[in-house]
Amino acid sequence: MDLNFTAEEEAFRTEVRCFLDEHLPPRTAHKVRHGLRLTREDMAQWHAILNARGWLAIHWPREYGGTGWSAVERFIFDNECALAGAPRIVPFGVNMLGPVLIKYGNEAQKRHWLPRILDGADWWCQGYSEPGAGSDLASLSTRAVRGVDAHGDHYVVNGQKTWTTLGHYANMMFCLVRTATDVRKQEGISFLLIDMNTPGIEVRPIVTLDGEHEVNEVFFTDVRVPAENLVGEENRGWTYAKYLLTYERTNIAGVGFSVAALERLQRAAEQISHRGRPLADDPLFAARIARVAIDLENMKTTNLRMIAAAASSGAPGAQSSMLKVRGTQIRQEIAALMRRALGPYAHPFVDEAFDEGYEGNPLGPFDAPDAAKSDFNNYKLSIFGGSNEIQKNIIAKAILEL
Repeated sequence: MDLNFTAEEEAFRTEVRCFLDEHLPPRTAHKVRHGLRLTREDMAQWHAILNARGWLAIHWPREYGGTGWSAVERFIFDNECALAGAPRIVPFGVNMLGPVLIKYGNEAQKRHWLPRILDGADWWCQGYSEPGAGSDLASLSTRAVRGVDAHGDHYVVNGQKTWTTLGHYANMMFCLVRTATDVRKQEGISFLLIDMNTPGIEVRPIVTLDGEHEVNEVFFTDVRVPAENLVGEENRGWTYAKYLLTYERTNIAGVGFSVAALERLQRAAEQISHRGRPLADDPLFAARIARVAIDLENMKTTNLRMIAAAASSGAPGAQSSMLKVRGTQIRQEIAALMRRALGPYAHPFVDEAFDEGYEGNPLGPFDAPDAAKSDFNNYKLSIFGGSNEIQKNIIAKAILEL
């Protein structure tokens, strides 16, 4: 493929920049650039702004309310949003469930759920990982038993999910459940859509290393789910889960966020003094920045090739695993270099410094209160969405045919 942007694509980049200048709330962009906490309202507002423009579902077909953009246009949009300080689109409904419903859902499900994803009527979370089934997701044990009574055809769900990101905001969950135990473990899994307000569901917070409440445990006790909320066929959920995970892994790679973070790191290295000269002039530190910059350029190319291939085949393949591995490593390296650059100013941090309106300045002259926090938080990138070790196995089997 031609990796040079055409005149039309450059015009599209200008259009995106003008849109961001006009419609991205400055308050939200300030929070993103300075590592401050985003509220549920901040994320929902940006979701609504993009939906009003028709730029929310950038990889959905036009017939379902998507943009119908090319791979290059999606790449440009993601990068310009990151550079402008736009918050990420909460991925669970738009980027993860949406493609699954479009490919495997029935017409009634598409008509009902897809518009509600776009207009924000539903906030979705992901029910995949369990305490005993993380990287080995097929070992999940949350059980769903089907039955019929006076209230209709339904499933009764019992079990536990963990690491449920933003589950405390969600009113809906797409959930993997075990519906058969007498078959190979991958063949006894189904994909259910569960209303989080159903009796028997309990959400408990998990406070992570960086002090944030982002993830949760979710418990199911005799939770009734209408059988019409089954996506696709019973016991075929593993197929749908793998399809969804290819999109999640691409999102985790975060090419646009790495581009923005690298620019921020390079500015910091030019401003911070080290032994009487800018840190950027230190040969060892400059070499590490150069190495990660080269890796990021290579990943940009891989990302363009991957999304171009997905446009023709309908879903990312094993390349999404490659992108996930290298993308997470690059994001982790940039965060580690920023923390190293700030030295003692990177930690410890004052928790209140991440709240809007905080007037203290515990980090001296450097406006990067999230340096240590981002470095700590990015450790998880190697694990969720399928650990990097598992991704290497996928790559070996699919590409090297070992």
